[in-house]
Amino acid sequence: MKIQETAVRQLLPTQLTVGMIEVREKARHLKELKPKDLQDFLGDHPMPVVTGPGDKRYITDHHHLARAALDAGISSVFFSLQADLSKCRTDEFWPEMDRNRWVHPLDANGVRHHYVLIPTDLNKLVDDVYRSLAAFVRNGGGYDKTPLPYAEFVWADFFRRNVAIEDIKANFNAAVETAIPLAHSEIAARLPGYRKK
Repeated sequence: MKIQETAVRQLLPTQLTVGMIEVREKARHLKELKPKDLQDFLGDHPMPVVTGPGDKRYITDHHHLARAALDAGISSVFFSLQADLSKCRTDEFWPEMDRNRWVHPLDANGVRHHYVLIPTDLNKLVDDVYRSLAAFVRNGGGYDKTPLPYAEFVWADFFRRNVAIEDIKANFNAAVETAIPLAHSEIAARLPGYRKK
């Protein structure tokens, strides 16, 4: 798949939320990289893009990295074309994206919304702390990364039902430590990337 360069600001989200704790961590990492290392890193993590009506570029993954790049003051990133739906009308585009599982219009409470509420700017993505929890649990060995689309949303919803928001807000790192054994437990056995301890 051909890797191309694009301005970060030209990338449009296909979801409503990101975990801002994860975004801040990624932005810090990007800022620490030397220019050559940064280019190599971004080249190794191209954003999958679907071209939509008006030749707009919609990312179907790596929303955290795209937002982190924006927050870190990085002007351009790399992408690979996943599909070209530019010939679709808007009323055809979103249902086709949904059929391919390339859109996830769920809010920070796991409630589905109309496509029109998907932000037209990466800066307008809403914080869902459970998305950050899911990412940090995965990074801590709680479950395996999987190519299944939006698997982290499934884990975020699992933790939303099993870890109190007050615990996360009181001490995020302690909540991660609590959530890792939960991820290994039998109640998580059907989730993507499940890893029995």
